[in-house]
Amino acid sequence: MESLLGSVYAVVGCSDCGALWVVQGRPETTSCPRCGSRHRFGALEKFVTTDDEDHARDVRATMLADERGGDEAVEQLKPYAEMESDIDEVGPSDEEYLTASGVDPAAVEQAGERTTKQRRSRSQREVVLDALDDLENPDEAGIVEYAAERGVPADYVRTALEKLLRRGEIAGGSDGYRLL
Repeated sequence: MESLLGSVYAVVGCSDCGALWVVQGRPETTSCPRCGSRHRFGALEKFVTTDDEDHARDVRATMLADERGGDEAVEQLKPYAEMESDIDEVGPSDEEYLTASGVDPAAVEQAGERTTKQRRSRSQREVVLDALDDLENPDEAGIVEYAAERGVPADYVRTALEKLLRRGEIAGGSDGYRLL
C-alpha cells in the first residue's frame, strides 16, 4: 500500500530463476531483471515491504550475500547508504581519469565554466529591461548603446521599447523611459 509520505518498496523474487529485486510502489506487473519473466506483482513473494528504499536494498543485498557466502559475507556487508558514499573513494579521481585518457583537466574545467557562463546569458528582452533598470536616465540612445555592448541589435531595442510601451510595462518616450 502507498505511504502518505512516499513510495513503498518491496523485495521480491522470481519464481523462474530465483533473482531478487526491489520494486517501487504496487505495479500491476513487474519483470525479472535477470530472465525477463513477467510476473503479477500480487502473486510474487514479498520478502520485505518498507517505505525506506535503502532498507529494501540492504535486505536484498543481505539475502544475496547470505545465499552466496554465508554468515561471514553478511557480517562484512555495509549498509547501502554507506556503500554509496564509498564510491567516491574507489578508483581514480576525475582528474586522474582525464589525464590518463589524454584529456587536459584544466581544459575540461574551462569548457564547463564557459558553458555555465553561456547558460547565464540574458535574452535580448532581458538586456533591454536591464538597461532600463541599470541606467540613471535611460533614453533611447542610452538603451541602444547599453544593449549593443551586450550584443543586442539597435532595431531589436527600438521594437522592444515600442512593445513594452504598448503593453504598459514601461512609461516614457523620446526624453526617457522608466519601468512601471
